[in-house]
Amino acid sequence: MSVSIPGGEFLTGSLDVISQSLTIPVLVILLIIVIISIISLGGLISEYTSRKKVPVGTIRDLIYQINSAASVDALIGIIEGAEIPKSQKKVLTEIASSSALDVNSREALARKLVEYEEEKIDNTLRKTDIITKVGPTLGLMGTLIPMGPGLAALGAGDVNTLAESLTLAFNTTIVGIGSGALCYFIGKIRSGWYDRYLSDLDALSDAVLDYMNKQ
Repeated sequence: MSVSIPGGEFLTGSLDVISQSLTIPVLVILLIIVIISIISLGGLISEYTSRKKVPVGTIRDLIYQINSAASVDALIGIIEGAEIPKSQKKVLTEIASSSALDVNSREALARKLVEYEEEKIDNTLRKTDIITKVGPTLGLMGTLIPMGPGLAALGAGDVNTLAESLTLAFNTTIVGIGSGALCYFIGKIRSGWYDRYLSDLDALSDAVLDYMNKQ
């Protein structure tokens, strides 16, 4: 087909060079993805073992204690003694220490602090989300790229080259899809944890804001 089109041989040859030149970058990126996936899995296990599980009853009781605090100092003491993550304590303590601000400024501060926590969570999830989408795509690229030389070798009767091409194709497919599936699993679990974390933080920050605005 390329022969019957003016410049067809040049175009097909250029595409072949481009596609084959992508082999090494695809393999390197897939290797990096595998390493990141394994590290992320280790991080998930570590986070699970050290994660502070906060029952809804604890949040409910803490809201009642915040509402009935005798003073701002007592409020800060309640927050510091609460069975919640340190990052939540830091946000709530900052809001409770904003007595010098007016209502609007205090609400802006609280909103910014909560948004910063959301940004940190988004940054944590972004890595696995990218691998979930990119991993299978690179796996497909790693499958298709060696198929060209493999089919050409088949036409020439070179079975060894065909076998090597097929082995590379299957390996890249498995690595790409496997890494994507693993990171999807990690992302889903972490999303559940972080959604609960942000929900608790929203409720507690609102309670602290209501108390401070009444002072």
